[in-house]
Amino acid sequence: MSNLKQLSHQITQTHTVFQQQAAQSVNRLLTVRNWLIGYFIVEFEQHGEDRADYGAQLITTLARQINQRGLGATNLKLARQFYKSYSFLEAVIKKEIAGLVPDKKSQLPTDLLLITNNQKLVISQSLTDPFKMMPNYPKNLLQKVSFTHFVELLKIDDEVKRQFYEWLVIKTTLSVNELKHKINTLTYERAGLSLEPHDAVQKIQHEIMPQTPSEAIKSVYLFDFLNITTQTLVEEKELETALLNHLQQFILELGNGFCFEARQKRILIDEQYYFADLVFYHRILKCHVIVELKVDAFKHEHLSQLNTYVAYYNHEVKEPADSPAVGILLCTEKGEKLVEYATAGMDNQLFVSKYLLQLPNKEALKSFIEKEMKLWN
Repeated sequence: MSNLKQLSHQITQTHTVFQQQAAQSVNRLLTVRNWLIGYFIVEFEQHGEDRADYGAQLITTLARQINQRGLGATNLKLARQFYKSYSFLEAVIKKEIAGLVPDKKSQLPTDLLLITNNQKLVISQSLTDPFKMMPNYPKNLLQKVSFTHFVELLKIDDEVKRQFYEWLVIKTTLSVNELKHKINTLTYERAGLSLEPHDAVQKIQHEIMPQTPSEAIKSVYLFDFLNITTQTLVEEKELETALLNHLQQFILELGNGFCFEARQKRILIDEQYYFADLVFYHRILKCHVIVELKVDAFKHEHLSQLNTYVAYYNHEVKEPADSPAVGILLCTEKGEKLVEYATAGMDNQLFVSKYLLQLPNKEALKSFIEKEMKLWN
């Protein structure tokens, strides 16, 4: 090794390779776990001795009885749907289970040991003809498609369309966000109209870069699987982290009845997770206060996002005796500092005035942002 730059490059490359391998390994085991959970649920629904006692309430009852993070009713339903749509993964799933106990001295439950002993689980679904041409298609699915990808794929009812996007992920290593974008922009429909679909896939491959380790790792399902705290789920720039830390303390020190409730509060809307930066409860106003910080110039979508969180709290969290939730949006840029309240448009102007009397005024928040930004300039 001739110089420090080469040493740095070698260490960085080694770290990246092993980080990617670790993420892929955990994602693969998460997929295996969810497939097996789905299998056990379907098997019980078909053959369980007391299945009639639960009926439509089976998933809810099961989630309550399990009472474990990452195994709530939503995820159990998802596992059942995943198994039904991907039962043809049986052979590769069994190999993965067998690989967990190479010395055959296993602590696995009896049901899993039976599976490794060639118990027939399902009648495998047939793959659509174009995909039979791909060697080791189920193996590629398990190894190259994360469970978070599968969550998006399961939203597609048409089997051929879903398999097209499976194939696209395998061939072009789409990240989850890139997969969502391809689905939303009708890539399947447009490729189907092309005389040369293969050329379309090559074009897509040239447009994207392979997903980074951080994209592979940043998955709500993966972090639930590893039992890591919610705060760890959100990657933040150093500046944003510092601002949020200070902002939380700043608002509490203002008094006026603020009670801290949550940081990076996870919100589930339409089977997708979102995160509110800071959530307080105001004991005088009797309402939730949601604060969003954007280390960026003001954009319309920032306010739209905050209003979504406010509407969610009003609909899902607010108690009958509570007042409507309010949102505070703070945006920063090198030039103008902008502070916005998401109370604009509320019908009762007196109510808004009451809110603004108790909440920190805009000038105080603006001064706080300016002071904090000077520390980083």
